[in-house]
Amino acid sequence: MSPLARWCHRHRLAVVLAWVGLLLALGAGVGAVGNGFGNSPTSQNTDSAKATALLQQASNSAAGKSGRVVWQLKDGKVSEPVAERAMTEALRHIADAPGVAAVTSPYAPEGKGQVSKDGGTAYATVAFDENVSDPQIDHVKELATAPESGSLHIALNGQAFTVNPKPNAVADAMGIVLAFIVLLFVFRAVWVAALPIITAVVGVGTSAVAVMLLSHAITLSDTTLTLGSLIGLGVGIDYALFIVNRQRANLMAGMGVAESTTKALNTSGRAVLFAGLTVVVALLGMLTLNVGIINGIAIGAAVTVVLTVLAAITLLPALLGMIGTRILSRAERREQAGQAVRPSTDRPGLWGRWAARVQAHPKALGLVAMAVLTALAFPTLSLRLGASDDGNLPTTSTNRQAYDMIADGFGPGFNGPLVLAVQAPSAADQAARTKLVAALEQVDGVASATASPMGEGQTVGVISVVPTTSPQSADTSDLIHHLRDDVIPGAEQGTSMKVYVGGLTASNDDFASVLMSKLPLFVLVIAALGFLLLTVAFRSLLIPAVGALLNILSIGVAFGAIVVVFQYGFGAGLLGLGAAGPIESFVPILVVGIMFGLSMDYQVFLVSRMREEWAHTGDSRRAIRVGQAETGKVIAVAATIMVCVFGSFVFGGMRVISEFGVSLAVAVAVDALLIRMVVVPALMHLCGRANWWLPRSLDKALPHVSVEGPVDEPAQPHPAVREPETVGVADRVR
Repeated sequence: MSPLARWCHRHRLAVVLAWVGLLLALGAGVGAVGNGFGNSPTSQNTDSAKATALLQQASNSAAGKSGRVVWQLKDGKVSEPVAERAMTEALRHIADAPGVAAVTSPYAPEGKGQVSKDGGTAYATVAFDENVSDPQIDHVKELATAPESGSLHIALNGQAFTVNPKPNAVADAMGIVLAFIVLLFVFRAVWVAALPIITAVVGVGTSAVAVMLLSHAITLSDTTLTLGSLIGLGVGIDYALFIVNRQRANLMAGMGVAESTTKALNTSGRAVLFAGLTVVVALLGMLTLNVGIINGIAIGAAVTVVLTVLAAITLLPALLGMIGTRILSRAERREQAGQAVRPSTDRPGLWGRWAARVQAHPKALGLVAMAVLTALAFPTLSLRLGASDDGNLPTTSTNRQAYDMIADGFGPGFNGPLVLAVQAPSAADQAARTKLVAALEQVDGVASATASPMGEGQTVGVISVVPTTSPQSADTSDLIHHLRDDVIPGAEQGTSMKVYVGGLTASNDDFASVLMSKLPLFVLVIAALGFLLLTVAFRSLLIPAVGALLNILSIGVAFGAIVVVFQYGFGAGLLGLGAAGPIESFVPILVVGIMFGLSMDYQVFLVSRMREEWAHTGDSRRAIRVGQAETGKVIAVAATIMVCVFGSFVFGGMRVISEFGVSLAVAVAVDALLIRMVVVPALMHLCGRANWWLPRSLDKALPHVSVEGPVDEPAQPHPAVREPETVGVADRVR
């Protein structure tokens, strides 16, 4: 890393201009071709996927998008002449609109069941062509809401009319502002607060336009940019801060700017590079799940982390060369000019005192911290995956209003009917289909079952099953499994009929089941990768084992946080996050990958400084205490910054992003303050020199990677620096 640091320092203006040029060139590319974001299939080889495939073969309109136009009279019934005339005219215009395949009106004979029993609510279904465009759907929305008046309320919902909340740029920017304030308050120097943010913003901005261009080559979800910004800002500011903090310590120790920058990059820069590698490995590890939407998000986030790391180890050294000693506060510059070198390890402070306290009481503090962590992770045992629906939106949303009108007038299950695709090639099979409809109506949890007529020559029919419970209810999920496991097999017996339960509700349930089945294995794979990386980095077996187990615990805390807020609903209303409901299916998988990487970051920064001290003194207890004391402040500040950045995304208006924000903000705070500052050093103090043990045969087999700097082997400690508890052990080892 030293040659890179010297080159970037020597050619600092060229490096800065190169980053500006790269950003402008990528931005010009996006301006020319735009982005190609799209959603890939969420599951393969499931019952719902087979149902969708059958419907696509049978009828484009059946498999295309559809939506509902819902209306309600405040005082009266929808059959009143004024309301009927206005809505009939609107539905006629909708039927003639481009992209519309069919409209089913409640005023037509085939739509007689689309008026509520009390007559106050009605809805029309609008089926679109498979290749309908967004402008065509927007035109239909305008036609549908045109008759609205003071007495006639109209709202829209359904897959075609879903309005996804847009990210709140103001809320996102607040995270950056808060990060700046925290840095300025702690370090009392403007450039210390500004440089990490500048570096992170450049890295995230460059990655954003790069991901937009990448979306033309691979399928990337439209949430990739938001998640990439969330991760990139958090790790980018932290990575730059660790290097800046080391630069400040070097300058205060009497080094010149060029020498200080070189050493900062050759120590903290190495840790940043290794930490970034662990995050990228964790993110790309999600590709093993082979789930389209997750693959795209993982690749996009990995690109973001790579570019933020590159900015930290190239752009930041160049900027440090330009800023010079102004990275120190005025008081620190006066102190530097007026006194001799003072080793940072001898400076008293809050974190030095806390490190000494942990060393003095490792058992008691470790047990208390573990008890708190276990309590925070306990709600994870009730984690339920699924998909939120319009019922989780703010009451001001037209989708939420339509959802509530349908639920009040027809029952909550009308908001998520199950679509059964029936393959019935023979007359006997079609008779069996009729019997199946009658059987479905008798099933507990089914409000109604209706079969669409099959035309002459058709071999695929459709049965619509309306549950008595809402789409996100656990009872609806149980009903889906009951139909597949018990009801449908009995109807298929003795026939060639095949029935598949599909529809959006069933698809979401299948997706959740697929991911839940893969989650335990994914956690174990990620933990194993972390163990291997830390073993290579720190030449130890115990430290990686402890790190892997504690990473799993921090992930449990992240899960516990979203279960309490989003699944139990505690505080969700106050935060404007909607009603309680299941956790979005892909959130836990992504949280595992992201939180694993962030936990590894803090472990690397903490233990690399301990390892560096161990390499110089050979005194394990001193190394643990000094490493914790020197990194405690910067880890706490870095965690606070991440909490600010992640927390700002909670208020962005997107439920999925809010789930990430809550889980990562809580987990990062707990991981940094309890796990890295209490549990890890406490366990290491209890284990002593065993922390650094590695069999010689394994040591020879593993590649040598120096995270903390060029010195790798422990030096023999001078007797004067040995602590009483260590002397006997050290002598016996020699």
